[in-house]
Amino acid sequence: MATTLWSIALVITAATLGSFGPILLKKASKDLTFNIKTIISNKYLLGGLVFYGIGTVLFIPALKGGELSVLYPLVATTYVWVSLLSVKFLKEKMNAFKWIGVFLIIIGVALVGLGA
Repeated sequence: MATTLWSIALVITAATLGSFGPILLKKASKDLTFNIKTIISNKYLLGGLVFYGIGTVLFIPALKGGELSVLYPLVATTYVWVSLLSVKFLKEKMNAFKWIGVFLIIIGVALVGLGA
């Protein structure tokens, strides 16, 4: 089975949207207590879960359009997005080793894509 372009686009979209999940969960952890009332009212926690859910729901139909061995490595782009988003929204710092890691992830995903 050849992997279709729409399934690749859908996985990349799912990874991008899903990467907002950990950003929001990190923000949620700041004020999180293990009290059901504060858990339910924590908008960042709920938002993080929603973004994770959206990413997962989009990934499922994408599997229909291609090979898992091609599509699943694209999920690794989530690490790239989370790194970039954490710099923007959480004011985290990226050092040379982190940038090299991001670069290697992109190279790895590209190599898997070339093998499709």
